[in-house]
Amino acid sequence: MKDRQSFVQEEGFDAHDPLLFDAQLTDEETEVRKVVREFAQAHLYPTVTKAYRDQALFLEKYKEMGKLGILGGDCCELYGGRRINSVSYGLIAYELERVDSGYRTLYSVASSLVMHAIYAYGSEQQKEMWLSKLLKAEAVGGFALTEPEHGSDTGAMESSVKKHEAGYILNGKKRWIGLGNYADILIVWAKDEEGVVRGFIVPRSQRGVSTKDINGKLSLRTVPQADITFDNVYLERSYMLPKAKGFSAPFSCLNQARYGISWGVLGAAQSCLDKALKYSQSRHIFGQSLAAKQITQQKLVNMQVEIALGLQACYRVAQLMEMGRSHHNMISLLKLNSTQKALKIAQDARDLLGGNGILDDYDVMRHLTNLYAVDTYEGTSTIHTLILGKALTGVPAF
Repeated sequence: MKDRQSFVQEEGFDAHDPLLFDAQLTDEETEVRKVVREFAQAHLYPTVTKAYRDQALFLEKYKEMGKLGILGGDCCELYGGRRINSVSYGLIAYELERVDSGYRTLYSVASSLVMHAIYAYGSEQQKEMWLSKLLKAEAVGGFALTEPEHGSDTGAMESSVKKHEAGYILNGKKRWIGLGNYADILIVWAKDEEGVVRGFIVPRSQRGVSTKDINGKLSLRTVPQADITFDNVYLERSYMLPKAKGFSAPFSCLNQARYGISWGVLGAAQSCLDKALKYSQSRHIFGQSLAAKQITQQKLVNMQVEIALGLQACYRVAQLMEMGRSHHNMISLLKLNSTQKALKIAQDARDLLGGNGILDDYDVMRHLTNLYAVDTYEGTSTIHTLILGKALTGVPAF
């Protein structure tokens, strides 16, 4: 947790909360943040360095999230969950990523991708069968969209389904699928014989499904990603998400995830600021604390400014989401801004820590490597720039 002692207070100004962000929160939102912060710091942070070193998923940590009741976002109230509004959803992402991007990724995959897909596009039978289990982390889900040869260019998807007897035959390959080797079910996107994208709930145990963890990662080491192959996998007709037709379905799920990322990376940035500030106040160089140097103060203030403004942008879009007035381009703006600013903050924090900045004991380098990956997935900064560029100029540049 943030060490408030590190922040020097001046009358009428709180350097910990320069724009009085906390004052905007409702009692419920404040309580959600408090509960998740305490959970994250007590149950996730103490073992995060070991998890990163070992590239190990402690599945019990994910199950603890389910017991805490934070999975599902605002979509599963009727299936045993609690409604979590847009601000609270963002605050949860912020607190989890303040520990590690991998733990926020677990939250995003479960809530924004898997459960949202079933809730928004599934049949009532599918919802009854899976949502309660997923909410409690009694079942694990994965979201299989990205392919080995097609990352940003999802339109070039090669995975296919063909009608067969009373169901379908699925063939294809997917890559970078979070929890893919641990999932009970996979939300798989593939083109039908007419070239229309369809979604399916595929049990990982289904014959013809093979998964393999991706090893050798230098980023997001606390959450596993997998390569998945579908070799003539027979799917019953009941496996299809009946309301999912076309790319708008998976993109709506991605939009939910991007929104959570926009809050989450600012949590990672705050962790980096906390470490850099505390280090600069205790480290002495040329007879003075590092914090007494002008360049140091410039870097620290820039971090503070970007986090404060980034949170206000996220809060505003959360308000618009609750009013039903948000637009997917707003989410692109948030994701682009938050990830780029968080990356710069992590880079500057690593620089302020000098040689110690590369040690995992100080957390900063772990955040930095994670943020490079987060800046890439769910739409790279380049893709979100092009999305916003098209909106601004009216000319597509993809």
